[in-house]
Parts: sequence; structure tokens; C-alpha cells
Amino acid sequence: MLETSARLLRLLSLLQAQRDWTSTELATRLGVTTRTIRNDIGRLRGLGYPVDARPGVAGGYRLGTGRALPPLLLDDEEAVAVAVGLRTAANGSVAGIEETSVRALAKLQQVLPSRLRHQISALQSYALPMPSHGPQVDPDVLTVIASACRDHERLRFDYRAHSGAAGRRSVEPYRLVNDRRRWYLVAWDLDRDAWRTFRVDRIEPRTPTGPRFTPRALPPDQEIAAQVARGVGEATWRYRARVIVHAPASYVRGRLPIPMEVQSLGEDQCAFEPGSDHPEMLALYLGMLDADFTIVDSPELVDTLHNLTKRYQRAIDASRQTSACSAHRSRHHQQHESPPESGQS
Repeated sequence: MLETSARLLRLLSLLQAQRDWTSTELATRLGVTTRTIRNDIGRLRGLGYPVDARPGVAGGYRLGTGRALPPLLLDDEEAVAVAVGLRTAANGSVAGIEETSVRALAKLQQVLPSRLRHQISALQSYALPMPSHGPQVDPDVLTVIASACRDHERLRFDYRAHSGAAGRRSVEPYRLVNDRRRWYLVAWDLDRDAWRTFRVDRIEPRTPTGPRFTPRALPPDQEIAAQVARGVGEATWRYRARVIVHAPASYVRGRLPIPMEVQSLGEDQCAFEPGSDHPEMLALYLGMLDADFTIVDSPELVDTLHNLTKRYQRAIDASRQTSACSAHRSRHHQQHESPPESGQS
């Protein structure tokens, strides 16, 4: 009985990890016959798990959707990840799920083993989340896109570009990437026959999704994330500038908030081309370099630096005047409160 129960848990874990399985694949994974698989599928259905069957010689199974949510099977690492993710979601960039995340977290913590509760409690006590100020994404949109990535189904959606132009796209979706409070979709654009990165908050999916596709070869996930970061840094911003920095290229790369191509112009000089929707943000980034620099061909950024310089100078002058007045009042106060010197006897 124990062996059967353990096998059922392993079978359930396989069905949750992948959408479609053939009977032969499941039997091979579990080291049993296809007849045993059929019997175990019947047991799972009796426990309330909606397992759909696909008839035919190459028939198989998939975990379907039912009228009620059956129990999920999570290992220790998955349980901790879900708990941390729920806490992050309460302050994250996905709109409308803050209170729901708190309720789900309370239910999860109630059934967690004590060793896992201690891990999560430590994270909650000492990790202070910052509220998200980036664009929020509809969780239903994320779900549709993630499902299409998992099931290798084409995705059709209306897309609003950075310029404001609207259009319709048809893509093969592959990965969702979260980078600094924004969600991005990495996909193969069928109309442009090339890889593209899309801002998820600008996507309006059209359902149902399209037909299934044969996945293309992908680089490792780490390289995909790095490519998204580079693409974000090289995006068509409203304001761009060429900046010559009087410091080594390696130093500037280490100070930039996002990966960006930096061209070495010698031992102590380099150049790069930052961009932003607001020249004030560009000025802020340049100030964080902690190095002298020269702006090339960006009058908006030069004007912004000039205005900031005057504003900072006014702040300096006002602060010095305030400090001088405070020092004068302090000396005046001390003179009036000091006792008169006693005379010689």
C-alpha cells in the first residue's frame, strides 16, 4: 500500500511538471507497465484530480482543469519559493493580487513543517520589500503568456510600441523575464522572422491561443536574461546622448545600473550612449558615475544639467545662509547666558 501511495505521488508530480505524457513515457519513468499507469490514473481521478486521456496508439494523459482545485504536491524548495513569491507579490508589479497573496500565504504557512516555517519567518523578519513604482501587469495576461510558453502554442496579441503606435503581432513565445519591476516576453516574431522582446504591460492577448509549434533551439536562460537586459538598455528612448567619460571603461561598466556597451577610448577615457524617456533621469545616472564627463550631441541633456546646476547652487547658498544664521544665533545666545566675570578682591 505504501509503494502504491508513493507511486501515485510521483505520478502526480510528473503530471504537474509537464502538460502531455504518453502512457509509455509515464511507465518508463515509474518503472511499471502501462496497465499499472491506467490503474493509477483511475485512482487519481477517484481522489478528485482531473486527468484527461488522449485516445489512440500514441495516447496519453494530461492534468486537466476541474470544478474544484485538488491538492498540489510541492517539495521543500518549491514550498519555500511559493511562500517567498507570495510575500513579494503583495508588494510587486502584478496588479490586483496583493490581498489574495496574503491570504494564500497564510494558508500555506498553516500546513508547512516547522523547519520550513522558520526559514520563511527569517526571510519575512529581515527582508524589507520596497513598494513597486513600475508599470503593473494584469496577472491574467501573465498566466496566458506563461501557459503559451509552456505548451508551445502560438500567441496573438495587440501591442502598443514605445512610440505609441498600435499593431497586432503573432509570435512563438518562449520565456518571461522580470527585470527591474518590468515583465518582458522573449518570442520569435513570425511576421519579422526574428527574435523580439516585448513589454508585457503593453500586450493585450487574443484568445484562444494559436496552434502548437516545434520549439526552436534556445541559448541557456542566463544568456536570454542578459540579452533582455542589453535590449532594454539599447531600447529606443525618447532622449539619447553620447557621453564621453574621463575614466576607464571597466570602471564605468561597474557603475552603470544596467548592462550597456561601453567603448574604450584609451586608458582613462571611454564612451557610451545612454537613453531615457526623461533627461532628468539621464542626468541622475551620470551623476552616479562619480567621474568627469562630456555630453556629445544632446542639447536637452545639457539644458537639464544646467538647470540642475542652478537648482543645486541655490540649495547650497540657502543652506550656507541657514547655517550662518544658526551659528550667529548660537553665539548671541551664549553671550547673553554667560555669567559676568567676578572682580578681583
